[in-house]
Amino acid sequence: MELQLSLLFFVEAVGTIAFASSGAMVAIKKQLDLLGVIVLGVTTAVGGGMMRDIILGVTPPAAFSQPVYILFSILTSTLLFAIVYTNPEILHSRIKNKYYDKIMLWCDTAGLGIFTVVGVNTGISHGYVNYMFLLVFLGTITGVGGGLLRDIMAGVPPYILVKHIYACASIVGAIVCVVLYRNFGAVVSMIGASAVVILIRYLAAHYRWNLPKLTRSE
Repeated sequence: MELQLSLLFFVEAVGTIAFASSGAMVAIKKQLDLLGVIVLGVTTAVGGGMMRDIILGVTPPAAFSQPVYILFSILTSTLLFAIVYTNPEILHSRIKNKYYDKIMLWCDTAGLGIFTVVGVNTGISHGYVNYMFLLVFLGTITGVGGGLLRDIMAGVPPYILVKHIYACASIVGAIVCVVLYRNFGAVVSMIGASAVVILIRYLAAHYRWNLPKLTRSE
């Protein structure tokens, strides 16, 4: 049990830092001020979890009852802002243009994989282990909710609707997480399902897999 709690705290901390980084990077690219960078970083990191807790009827949401994750988000966002503020040439450098999308991809991918399994495990811990659809929904909304709020607040097309295979990776990962949990326990399910989400996102980005979409004919 202690191993499970320690692993859960570790993966949540890593996911929080990853998602906060992606939110802060979007804000920096939009040239928001320090408060704007922090708000987008925190929203990306804890927004999905707050949606999950509202669905589960958890009040106050874990983001407020366990503010350590908000503190991680604030520190991460402030650090990224400070790096760019003291080195403003980064905004217009070739390095930024070359690596921004790659860094965003890996931050979002890590956060997505981690928070998908966190969402599923939160649902299980509240006694819903036999409710497959609910657990998958909780995992998916925890994984994609923060990024969705980030993009809406930043005024850009939501990442989950336009960038490769995103929400679908979270859905598959959530299903894998439930199946693994029922057969092998929490630790195996968290590691295995996170790996599945990350692998799907990597392959989708590498091979440019996208869901079909409608295009306007000329």
